Amino acid sequence: MKWLKVKHPLPKGFFRNLWIFFAVLGPGIITANVDNDAGGIATYSVAGAHYGYNLLWTTIPVCIALTIIMEMSARLGAVSGRGLADLIREHFGLKITFYLMLVLLLVNVGNVMSNFAGVAAGMELFGINRYVSVPLGGLLVWALVVKGSYKSVEKVFLFACLFYVAYVISGTIAHPDWKEVAISTVKPVLQFDSAYLYMIIGIVGTSIAPWMQFYQQSAVVEKGITAESYRHAKWDVYVGAVVASVVIFFIILTCGATLYKSGLRIDTAADAALALKPIAGDYCFKLFAFGLVNAALFAGSIIPLSTAFSVCEGLGWETGVNKTFKEAPQFYGLYTIIIVISGLAVLYPHFPLLWIMIFSQVLNGILLPFIIIFMLLLVNDRRLMGEFKNGRTYNIIAWITAIVMILLTVVLVVMTLL
Repeated sequence: MKWLKVKHPLPKGFFRNLWIFFAVLGPGIITANVDNDAGGIATYSVAGAHYGYNLLWTTIPVCIALTIIMEMSARLGAVSGRGLADLIREHFGLKITFYLMLVLLLVNVGNVMSNFAGVAAGMELFGINRYVSVPLGGLLVWALVVKGSYKSVEKVFLFACLFYVAYVISGTIAHPDWKEVAISTVKPVLQFDSAYLYMIIGIVGTSIAPWMQFYQQSAVVEKGITAESYRHAKWDVYVGAVVASVVIFFIILTCGATLYKSGLRIDTAADAALALKPIAGDYCFKLFAFGLVNAALFAGSIIPLSTAFSVCEGLGWETGVNKTFKEAPQFYGLYTIIIVISGLAVLYPHFPLLWIMIFSQVLNGILLPFIIIFMLLLVNDRRLMGEFKNGRTYNIIAWITAIVMILLTVVLVVMTLL
């Protein structure tokens, strides 16, 4: 593996393992954190504002589900050396892959629009007009990928992950009742009404999106992680899942400790930031708003990148951030088109953005079960995975996780349609 070549022998034991871990660090942490995008932050903010600490317990199953699904994706990429769309095309045929990619494209365009809307709303909290922030944001994320290499792009993405600490700081500034928080985290609270059930499904469903599996596997392959180095790379997944879950926890906690206690109702993450200002102070407001802008820009870059990887792999076209525009025109062309369309949609006053966002979430829910099943079939194929295929215990946990995710997704789709 080219990333692990060194001129001098590595120190043995702990320090050697630590060095290798930092060498393979990236795909897991980036994928897990970027899923806390503008839509996700809005969901967690509403959960805390409307139900206080009662939904903190959901972060534990979210962490488990996120870890298992992401680990399988990373293992598939490391062992096979190929992206998920590429494997689906080879094992399940071009026709199925084409329709999967079509739905994925529609879903992800809606998700990117949602995040550019998050950029607009977040920057307006700082007094910057969306007609300035959205074009500049779009140009920034476009130039980052088109003009950079995988190594430079990954460094920027990892740096962006650090800014999620803004939500941890916001939660601390909010001065929650830590004893009550601890009890709510380990003691599930069940309320048998549709709104509460919908919020639980929304929190769990928001944590795992179809684009994540495609991006992570492609990033593992592009980074050059192999079966030999996977023992260290899987810790990247574990750390990423835990960090992402901690961020979810603190967003719910912040809004629970402030907005819920004050009886305020909100609909968006921007509403949450504004409502925090008179309650928790200017610093908490700015941190929350800054976190929203960072997350929206981050996702506004990753999701189009994931889409370009997936569609081009599925159709057999050249992919890769390390390639030039001339070497991979379809890859960079699709990335560019998604960013341009999404930015223009947010700037057009009469564009049905809310309808597109809801419709994309429904398609997201319809697509996710198929992706999970395809992944499970692939990761259990001994010819493909060899000794890295799922064992019995892991299979039981993985299938239970998949079935629960599928059931929750089906319920979420039905409830959204109704």
